[in-house]
Formats: sequence, C-alpha cells, structure tokens
Amino acid sequence: MSTDICQVLLIEDDPTFALLVERLLSKYPASSLAKGNYFQVTRASTLLAGLEQLAQGCFDVVLLDLMLPDSQGLDTLGQVLARFPKVPVVVQTGADDEPIVVQAFQMGAHGYLPKHNMDGNLLVYAIRLAIERQLQINRFEENYQQEPDSELQGLEELANSVRTTIASRMFGAQPLREGWPDLFQEFVSEYSKLMDLALEQQTYKVEHNISQKLNAMAEKLGLLKAGPRDVVDIHTKALRQKTQNANLAKAQAYVGEGRLMVLELMGYLTSFYRKYYIGLSNIKIIQSTASGEIG
Repeated sequence: MSTDICQVLLIEDDPTFALLVERLLSKYPASSLAKGNYFQVTRASTLLAGLEQLAQGCFDVVLLDLMLPDSQGLDTLGQVLARFPKVPVVVQTGADDEPIVVQAFQMGAHGYLPKHNMDGNLLVYAIRLAIERQLQINRFEENYQQEPDSELQGLEELANSVRTTIASRMFGAQPLREGWPDLFQEFVSEYSKLMDLALEQQTYKVEHNISQKLNAMAEKLGLLKAGPRDVVDIHTKALRQKTQNANLAKAQAYVGEGRLMVLELMGYLTSFYRKYYIGLSNIKIIQSTASGEIG
C-alpha cells in the first residue's frame, strides 16, 4: 500500500451512491483513521469493468456492490476473489441480510458496509481494517511457506547425514518412492488419514490412538528397509496435499500436528531398527557359540 495514496476500486452501478462514497473519502485526507493517506477512487459500474480495472491497475482495496447489472449476490464476490485473492474486498449491500454478510465473510470478504447507513468514519475504518487484515494474511502466508521448509531442514540433514553402522546395514539403497512407488503412495495416504485423525483428536478431545498407528506404520516401513529419507518424503508429500486447498487456519493446524507426527514416526522407526539389530546380534552370538561348541 502506498504511504501517500490509497487506491480504492469502487464497483458500484448506482451513480448517486458512488458519488456519496467519493465525497465521504475526499473529506478524510488527514483523518487519524486514514493515517494520513489520501484516497483515490476509481469507479466501475459493472463486474466485468471492475475485473478489467483490477487486471490493469494496482488497487489497495475493493468496495464491491453485490447487486450489479451483470452479476448478483455472493457470486459477484466469488468471481472477484477467484481472480484476485490478494486484494481485500469490502462488500456493500442495501439488504440488511445477516446470513449473506456471514457467508461473505466465510468466502473471504474483509469487511461489510450497509448502504442504507453509510458513514464517513465507518467507511474509512472498514477500508483500513480490510487492508490491515490482508497484510496480516500475507505475512502469515510468507511465514507458513517458510515454516515447513525450516522445520524439515533438520530432518533433511538427518536423512542425508552420514549413516550409522546400523543404518548402513539396514536401509535400502533406493528411496521408497522410487523403488516401490505404489507402496510409497499407500504410506502417504495412510499418513494423510492419520493427520486428519490427529486434528480431530486435538479439536474434539477424542482418542484415536495415533501413537499406536504410527508405531505400526514404522514397523511396516522397517520391514521394507525404509530410512529417515523415506519418512521425510512421506511427511512432505502428505503435508503438501493437505495444505494445498486448506484455509489458513487449517493449514497451520496441519503443519503443527504434522511436526509432532513426523518426529514420533521417526522415533518409532529408530526403535524398530535398534530392536532388530539387537535381535540380529543375539542370533549371531548364539550361532558363534554353537559353532564353537561343535568345533
């Protein structure tokens, strides 16, 4: 957003109301609510014209009438958000319909203004709030994009580090995703379902025995000689699938629960190899003792 001028796109087919909005905003160049910004209003009288303006220009906020000549209702909002999800939208409607307002917010609107009770302070406040909210979302998305990479970096280093004697004997040379792609996808699907169960367990305080299921998965991975690299691959693919179309809150929840799950699965896999290696060592000792007695 510019430090001097706030670019406002007003998509409104009523010229009288559009003029009212322009006049109200012109009175607030030095308002404390406007934080010293001037408002420059560009008007479009149809949804098509508004979308064309958004494609050509750089706007800080959209004031959107839901009832336009070429689009009516929440579909109007849906089309704007689908094309320009990063631009904050404040919906304007003459209908005092609370369900529509609630649905608009659920779809992604950043504010609501009743056309029958337009006030300059309320108008400026709604614009500022919408812009601030979008900035917060942008910051969260930047952190969210970095968070999986940073949290997986340690696991990546573990997976690619010098392997222990146990690991070098036990792990398969070829990654699971390459050697057994069908089995790999089955593990991804199973892990993905466990992520959903983990969220449900956390949200509704129900018991799904996630730890027991992760332990069982670790044993199956161990029998296939899977290693830390395979665990990271499974976790990463499942996490990407889960967060791809999730809203921000749910995506953050998946990241948080996934962080705990991947570490727990890694721990169970390590325990499996320890027990397996100890078992092999005991067998070798018995075999050596038996050979000595025979000799």
